[in-house]
Amino acid sequence: MASVNVTLALAGARERIERAGRDPDTVRVVAVTKGFGPEAVHAALAAGLADVGENYAQELVAKAGTVGADAGAGTGTGTVPRWHFLGAVQRNKVSRLAPVVSLWQAVDRIEAGRAIARRAPGAAVLVEVDLTAVPGRPGCPPASVPALVDALRGEGLDVRGLMAVGPPGPPERSRAGFRLVADLSVRLGLPERSMGMTDDLEVAVAEGATMVRLGRALFGPRPARADLRR
Repeated sequence: MASVNVTLALAGARERIERAGRDPDTVRVVAVTKGFGPEAVHAALAAGLADVGENYAQELVAKAGTVGADAGAGTGTGTVPRWHFLGAVQRNKVSRLAPVVSLWQAVDRIEAGRAIARRAPGAAVLVEVDLTAVPGRPGCPPASVPALVDALRGEGLDVRGLMAVGPPGPPERSRAGFRLVADLSVRLGLPERSMGMTDDLEVAVAEGATMVRLGRALFGPRPARADLRR
């Protein structure tokens, strides 16, 4: 992390978005700082990235506290991140996350939505779509997404759009799934499509992503406790 210039790395990511045929200003970059310390959050903020994503509740809450304290003490950038929670929603951790999370990106069942609605009425959420149909993988089956969107709205939540993680393997394997997510979001009238990570960024952007989640592209190789959501 110390050797990576995040401002230059972000410029490189935006060039990739442009080469994929999109105006970089139309695709929001979420800096995924999972596994790194608060210095990665400060680096993202200094590069102009206010949207910061974390997969683990404990890490997000700890970093939010540290970065907020730094900003208040005048030792940070002075900017407070918009925190995106990218991990599976565990109901027993929602109360700790609710005060700081701006967007819950991985809601895939109504029980999770109800837990969020109780602690953060009207919260902004994305519905995670399962593109693999592999047992045990997170996400709502595509055919069940409309019903889940309606149910979450019934709980008073602000359903902004859909989120998806591409299947493992070559980036091109993600294309059909990302296209499905984009088509589904249009049919449901949902403006946000969070899809695409470091490896399949171009495919996601070409298929209509409005938001991409970048970790390694911005901060370099991450610690071993990484997973497939960045």
